[in-house]
Amino acid sequence: MSKAIQNRYEFVLLYDVTNGNPNGDPDGGNLPRIDPETGHGIATDVCLKRKIRNYVELTKEDQTPFNIYVKEGAILSERRKPAYDSVEDKKDKAGTVSQARSWMCKNFFDVRSFGAVMSTKENNCGQVRGPVQMSFSRSVDRIVPLDASITRMAVETKAEAEERIKKGSSLQTMGRKAYIPYGLYVAHGFISAPLAQQTGFSDQDLELLWNALTNMFEHDRSAARGLMSSQKLFVFKHADKLGNAPAHKLFDLIDIKRNDRTEGPARSFKDYDVTVGAAPAGVEIIEKL
Repeated sequence: MSKAIQNRYEFVLLYDVTNGNPNGDPDGGNLPRIDPETGHGIATDVCLKRKIRNYVELTKEDQTPFNIYVKEGAILSERRKPAYDSVEDKKDKAGTVSQARSWMCKNFFDVRSFGAVMSTKENNCGQVRGPVQMSFSRSVDRIVPLDASITRMAVETKAEAEERIKKGSSLQTMGRKAYIPYGLYVAHGFISAPLAQQTGFSDQDLELLWNALTNMFEHDRSAARGLMSSQKLFVFKHADKLGNAPAHKLFDLIDIKRNDRTEGPARSFKDYDVTVGAAPAGVEIIEKL
């Protein structure tokens, strides 16, 4: 494993969705999440982290040290058991937790990157504050959440079929599908070098993260999500660990505006112009996509 990163980073990811639901709200009938005050679309950081985890799991195929701790359907206490078992002397509780936490960081990409709360009674591995953090994504323009009726020319059970035939009803069943016609979303990310020193987040991990952000939607296709694509990834690399400019000022350098080449609501990334301002001293802007 290579040494921990030595520079602070921020990044801006632009991704879009066409005729799909980027992040449904389970408390709102799975409709696309929305800011009720502005009408702009929202997607949680957890949504994108899930896609990053899935990409790493797919490309690394459970290879150490790129295992994924929070796998879909995983029993987390069982995932921590090898870490706890790796400690030979468990008389010192604080030392046991510290060693188990280090084992988790060394073996699991998502623990090393995003951190994890593992301080439960069973196989306690403490808590890890991850160097990679992301904000909620937000759409550039207002979105229009829609709900389309769909039909299925079948029923689920024989009993349901018999009941419908008895009533003279069709075997056709109805459903709903939530989507937005189009939305361009912006996500902001932060990578702390001092925290990377604590977890061992390395240059190799960093390159894997960039690959995940640019390719994660290519392996996450579903009818519900429509066409989702990573369109632009801008990386701000600082000259040292602590950084050389405030993150919010760097994010302001990315300007996204509707162009005048189209009329009506945006329906494509081509409907926008993206420009980047000059970086301040000590910061390098790298366009990854």
